[in-house]
Amino acid sequence: MSAGEAWDVVVVGAGVAGLVAARDLVRAGRRVVLVDGRDAPGGAVRGHDVAGLRLDAGAESFATRGGAVATLLDELGLRDDVVTPEPRGAWVHLTSGDGPLPRTGLLGVPAHPLAGDVRRTLGTRGALRAALDLVLPARVGARATTFGALVRARMGDAVADRLVHPVVGGVHAADPDDLATDTVAPGLAAARADAGGSLARGVRALRASAPAGSAVQGLRGGIHRLVDALVADVTGHGGVVLTRTRATSLVRDADGTLVVRTEAAGTTAAPATAAGELRAPRVLLATPQAPALLAGLGAADLASVATDDGVPVTLVTLVLDAPALDAAPRGTGVLVGPGVTDVTAKALTHATAKWGWLARTAPAGRHVVRLSFGRAPASGAGGAGGADGVPPADALLDVALADASTLLGVPLAADALAGHAVVRWTQSLPRPSAAHRAAVAAVRAAVAGLPGVAVCGAWAAGTGLASVVPDARAAAATLLAATSDAPDDPAHN
Repeated sequence: MSAGEAWDVVVVGAGVAGLVAARDLVRAGRRVVLVDGRDAPGGAVRGHDVAGLRLDAGAESFATRGGAVATLLDELGLRDDVVTPEPRGAWVHLTSGDGPLPRTGLLGVPAHPLAGDVRRTLGTRGALRAALDLVLPARVGARATTFGALVRARMGDAVADRLVHPVVGGVHAADPDDLATDTVAPGLAAARADAGGSLARGVRALRASAPAGSAVQGLRGGIHRLVDALVADVTGHGGVVLTRTRATSLVRDADGTLVVRTEAAGTTAAPATAAGELRAPRVLLATPQAPALLAGLGAADLASVATDDGVPVTLVTLVLDAPALDAAPRGTGVLVGPGVTDVTAKALTHATAKWGWLARTAPAGRHVVRLSFGRAPASGAGGAGGADGVPPADALLDVALADASTLLGVPLAADALAGHAVVRWTQSLPRPSAAHRAAVAAVRAAVAGLPGVAVCGAWAAGTGLASVVPDARAAAATLLAATSDAPDDPAHN
């Protein structure tokens, strides 16, 4: 690739959003180059090897809502490898004791408040209070400004604190009392209105209207296979992916050409790509740095705009020789409730209990457990972590083993450890607060007035592949629509 090579589109950011958009663009015949400062494409959907097993280093499932991810996987030839989690259920670790999460629910809100699993976790009094939702008038909760406030009004504090808080904290790294209902649970307000105001009946309606099967799915072999397939498709159609190449600025020449200036971002172990300039009539910003880069195009209104950086998350993967875990004592995993001080982790996934393909791949008695550390400063959780909820590096493995023992209810000694890995993710979980949504709206409004520029990514679309994929495809379509020869369906050319 020569330094002055002409491109049709420069994509900044080679996470899933950038790769998805680039795929549609190259399949429509555009010459596309992607740049990313990291050492490999994929963002938070990456794989790694631990104790001889190929595992997900970040995301390990996707929400089925909307069907956009399933459609993409079908196009990539991965349909037959889509799998659902084992039907074991999950648990929550509380100061009042451990209990199962509702098997039928939405973000911890039970569809059937008096079900046995709900009563076990809430107690009889808490379950009866939750069941009042079924008879309360529609006006109760009508003025709630947050998801947490709505749940408290309709079902009480026990549901909000013991069920909803741990689930929303695990999914969005945020407190449900800080988030708007339509942000975390799209469609719930309308479903509740149709159900006469009942939260439980609204959840039932949403679950009934969802596609058959689990609300989340994965891929046999790991969701990181999505990244491998996207990269192969992009490069197979002439696209170029430049890693270890950080975009530093975006300007427009006098002739209207957009210029992305880059710098090397390599290490001794991973040499950098040469710095320089990439020129194209169109640029797609699939990166949280979009507001800063847009400043170079004169978007003065964005000078004071700050999107949420999200809570940095540290994932510790433990591969354990522990036959006692064969019984999956806490189902597919455990979420940690507010106020808990006997563990530092905020969640645990028992991967070999959750995914049948992984259990069949691992040797007998060998289990994969993954713990998540990191919290918003205001959450007030206890444990051995620092201000960000992450233990010091020299203590992290010991804390992870101790937390896993507590959360799974099975003693796990250090000599059971066959291997481990630590991965730290940043900017992968933007909290969908009102301030963040306003900032994203400001960025999108500014971009609408900048010819040849589009944005996408989790920072703008929201957390999860179900949000990221359709937003990325819409961004690609916007750039294609700006040309007179845009095809009707670029994904299938």
